[in-house]
Amino acid sequence: MTEKPEERPPAELLESTLEAIIFASTDPVRPAELGTALGGIPDEEVVAALESLSSRYARADTGLILEQVAGGYRLATRSNVGAWVRTYFRNQNRTRLTPATLETLAIVAYRQPVTAPEIQAIRGKDPTYGLKVLLEKRMLRIMGRKKVVGNPLLYGTSRQFLVHFGLNSLKDLPSIEEFDAFLDTLGQAQPVLFEGAEIAEPADTVAAEPTAAEPATIPEPPQDTPGGGH
Repeated sequence: MTEKPEERPPAELLESTLEAIIFASTDPVRPAELGTALGGIPDEEVVAALESLSSRYARADTGLILEQVAGGYRLATRSNVGAWVRTYFRNQNRTRLTPATLETLAIVAYRQPVTAPEIQAIRGKDPTYGLKVLLEKRMLRIMGRKKVVGNPLLYGTSRQFLVHFGLNSLKDLPSIEEFDAFLDTLGQAQPVLFEGAEIAEPADTVAAEPTAAEPATIPEPPQDTPGGGH
């Protein structure tokens, strides 16, 4: 018979309990979710424990850090060992985003909510395949339809997009100039690609239409790699 835990962990075990939950979770965990699961611990108490845990990881000589992404917390690899971690996952034949698909994703990130015809006007290429791939990988979500002739679908980034790229919000996106420089390293730089774009949190101003895309293998992160265990 499974032993039933106490309503909330003792104070001396709170950090360890939070650490274990975050380690076992495949997605960043929000403080409110943790507090509710652990017997109604106030958010501020959970956050204080997480900050203490984060400081402990910062001082320790380990390959992991506790980072805040997409409004939650996760364990991730340190940047100084990230190259070897990425090599390992590349050797596992994990699917990666192609430069063309990454460019489509970037346009959505900086222009959202945006339609396929608008993406095509910017790129000069049909984005249908890229949008399909990104929806399957749950990097994008359908935010509704634009109220124009044809009522085209509006695309925006998802929470998985934030998680994958280690962003806490869209405000953490690099500047347009930094992204142009990144495209240049791929041989795809387009100096006016995002001219006049503004970075802002997407707002659901139209009726949302959920996608039926199935979860897919998430491509290799460009920075830190989330940790987890089962």
